Amino acid sequence: MKKKECPSCAMEVDSGAKECPICGYEFANTSASLKLIALLLALLFLLFMLL
Repeated sequence: MKKKECPSCAMEVDSGAKECPICGYEFANTSASLKLIALLLALLFLLFMLL
């Protein structure tokens, strides 16, 4: 299974983990964040096209 490094304590944890089992650091949900950013950029683009 793939691993990722916790930015808080530098331990290797499973890539699907939502929080570090050692220090409790909560990993951000990147897919939801990327969707939100894409939506905001699309709305800004439409707004500028209308002006």
